[in-house]
Amino acid sequence: MKTFRYPLPCSFTFLCTCVRAWLSQAVWKSSSQAVATAGNRHAAAQLEISQAVWKSNSQTVATVGNRHAAAQLGDSQIIWKSDSQTVATAVAGHAIFRHYLLLLTLLLSALPPLLAQNTLTGQLQNAEAEPVAYANVALYADSNLVKVETTDDAGLFRIREVADGPYVLIATYLGAPDLVKNLAVNGDLDLGILTMAPAAVELDAATVTARRAIVEIKPDRTVFNVQGTINAVGENGLDLLRKAPGVTIDNNDNINVLSRSGVLVYVDGKRLPLGGAELAAYLRSLTAEQIDRIDIITNPGAKYEAQGNAGILDIRLVKNENEGANGTANYTISQGRYQKMNGSVGGNYRNKRLNVFGQVGSMDGRQFSQIDFLTFQNGLQTLEDTRNFFTWNHVNGRFGTDFFLSDKHTLGFLVDAQTRHGIQTNRSDIEIAGIDQPVDSILLARSRSDDDQDRATFNLNYRYEAGKGKSLNVDLDYGRFRNRAFRRQPNVYFAPDRLTELSEITNNFDTPTDIDIYTFKIDYEQALGTGKLGTGIKLSQVGTDNSFRLFNVVGGNETFDVNQSNLFTYDENVYAAYLSYAGSFSDRMSYSAGLRAEITDATGILTAFNGQSEPPVDLNYVSLFPSAGLTYQLDQQKGNSLVVNYGRRINRPDYNVLNPFRIQVSQLSFELGNPTLNPEIVDNLELGYTLAYRYNFKVAYSKTSDQITRLIGPDPVDPRAGFISWDNLAENTVISFNAALPFTVTPKWDAFFNLSASHINNQADYGDGAVIDLQAFSYNIFTQHTFKLPWKLTGEIGGFFAGPGIWGGVFEYDESWSFNLGLQRKFLNDQLNVKLAGSDLFYQVGWSGETNFNGQQGFGAGNYDSRRVALSLSYAFGNQKIKARTRDTGLGEEARRVN
Repeated sequence: MKTFRYPLPCSFTFLCTCVRAWLSQAVWKSSSQAVATAGNRHAAAQLEISQAVWKSNSQTVATVGNRHAAAQLGDSQIIWKSDSQTVATAVAGHAIFRHYLLLLTLLLSALPPLLAQNTLTGQLQNAEAEPVAYANVALYADSNLVKVETTDDAGLFRIREVADGPYVLIATYLGAPDLVKNLAVNGDLDLGILTMAPAAVELDAATVTARRAIVEIKPDRTVFNVQGTINAVGENGLDLLRKAPGVTIDNNDNINVLSRSGVLVYVDGKRLPLGGAELAAYLRSLTAEQIDRIDIITNPGAKYEAQGNAGILDIRLVKNENEGANGTANYTISQGRYQKMNGSVGGNYRNKRLNVFGQVGSMDGRQFSQIDFLTFQNGLQTLEDTRNFFTWNHVNGRFGTDFFLSDKHTLGFLVDAQTRHGIQTNRSDIEIAGIDQPVDSILLARSRSDDDQDRATFNLNYRYEAGKGKSLNVDLDYGRFRNRAFRRQPNVYFAPDRLTELSEITNNFDTPTDIDIYTFKIDYEQALGTGKLGTGIKLSQVGTDNSFRLFNVVGGNETFDVNQSNLFTYDENVYAAYLSYAGSFSDRMSYSAGLRAEITDATGILTAFNGQSEPPVDLNYVSLFPSAGLTYQLDQQKGNSLVVNYGRRINRPDYNVLNPFRIQVSQLSFELGNPTLNPEIVDNLELGYTLAYRYNFKVAYSKTSDQITRLIGPDPVDPRAGFISWDNLAENTVISFNAALPFTVTPKWDAFFNLSASHINNQADYGDGAVIDLQAFSYNIFTQHTFKLPWKLTGEIGGFFAGPGIWGGVFEYDESWSFNLGLQRKFLNDQLNVKLAGSDLFYQVGWSGETNFNGQQGFGAGNYDSRRVALSLSYAFGNQKIKARTRDTGLGEEARRVN
């Protein structure tokens, strides 16, 4: 046996050290890789900071013929150049890559029909020589599903476009054992008559383990299968969502589906009571090894909460099957500019009367992000360079138990908790000047924030299964969320020489938040007529207490400022009931319909510490949410079907968005909430088509009234400052298209393409010239290729290319792309799984774009620690067929909105 001189962790640490130098070179190399790379619409600007020459008219700024500026954003400074040849080279190179990617996509899409030309035919009969109609006939290669067809009335089947090679054919029919046949294909093959054995006959056992397709399209959802995907190694929940079909994440970690905002995030059917930065932090704490799949439900039915314009993202964690005990241990280490590590241990025990399951895990590391912004407003120009560094550690645990009181009655308890501590440091360098004037002053803002967040949710569940489609489910939930944040922020103004201090303003901020959520939910279903009737109620109560305490620091002495400190409380009660029915008109046509009613009663109160208070904000309204769907089987034998869905949704503001406190990055950059926001209402209409059981297409239209959106504009008090606020758009319209295309190129090469495109139209008029009339066409190409390699290795090549689009209401972003590689090998009878993966190898996931609203024009770019190498070890022990009961809890509509 070969021995290693150093243990594996030390060896990998040495490897990480070697690649760190390569990774550290990825930060804003030149103007060809900064704003110019991230945005083809921006040209090189002749902005010589050393000579303090600042130009504002577009003709001067656009020195190489494009409309705006391309910046060379260094690690600690921004150097604006006028080298048109460099920028032209970058733009040309970027265009070449786009053309290459498009050509590669077309070529790979064309390969399957070129490489797979054989046809398999045959007939299924039973023991009495009668044809077996409408049986499924599936073809596998190396345990991978190649194609599935259905027999016709005469029991005949035909499988086209099959490449040469060995296969396993499996025919299945209700009431009969599976028919399994090994094949060697070398040309067209007529299998003749295949006889299925009667149910009383025992066949020799044959096991075929089919690897799931990376994306599955179902009538009510799209399933993104994560478990077993090599390129998911080292990723967290938020990064995995970036790869999910139809899902995009903007520069502020807001999640959009089919270009629609307002998505709800669930974990195992339970809605997360988190939103904004808090939701992003939780998703980052989930590792890829913990996630089995992500269900993307773009048009939920009446049973689901009406909250969430873009639908639901349900993250399903890894589960197990049958009686006995088992467990799994995982450890992952990844290296980018900084190192991250995570580990977890989980187990499950089940017998006929009891099921106990649990998992504990931890995650720690360091990350960075960088943002550079050039802003013109009020006759001034500011050039801002911000670097954020965040060090954190998470500890999370999950414990549950189910008592099987009888075959029909189950009582369960579930607790899920997490504690997180983080330290964030921000370095902002802002140069301020008048137009056509030298630099007037420089603001250096160095802040440090200490954050502690504790989250715990408790669920008590009772389920009654009476058989014949009748069931009753009751959930009682409580969620407790405690956030503590303390930030120290010195703002020091210097003369242009960066040595002479002009003034200093230092503030401390103490901003604790307490949120308590109580919910009660009942769901009942029973067979009725030819379909199923569903009905239920839900009651929820949310209480939030937010405190904003500002301290002025002079000479090291801290003074509480009662005039700029506030308390904000928000209480919300929602009462909901629904009725739904699903049935069929015929063997070919099925339908579903539902109606949900919700009553919302909410009150927000802002009180200053000096005794003054604002009038309370009261919201009381009743809303109805109809939904309907129709499915028609165009050709049952060929697997062609058509689906039409309609639904109305509501999106209430996140709790942090309602909070009117001033959250500062620096004295000249901050964010404000808006307690007067209205909920947004959206109508969604979707048309889907499935071809040959495999290829899926969807066209969708959505229209949103009062869409809640982020706006970037000038501060009305300080002419130098800009801030982010929240308001309602008058109208948002999105027309989108999505295609999911799986191919088996050869028995050892599987390919998947997901193509999406959308047209976005934002409209609003806030008066005084603050008008939004913005349209954009956006597209996204995601592809992944899996290869069976020698020595039992499996390889993956994947990536995406995202076209331009709109974030929030007014920010137009540019293209970005990513290229990933992965390798996998299993050992010890497949119990030990080792994966090595590299993500964003060309460091192109960053963003850039521009905004022009209410007298403020800005151009920006940003990036984070996305180029990484990861090594993952996963060991499974015990009986791997134990299954913990999966249930949806009632901590629902409030989940996404906590911050």
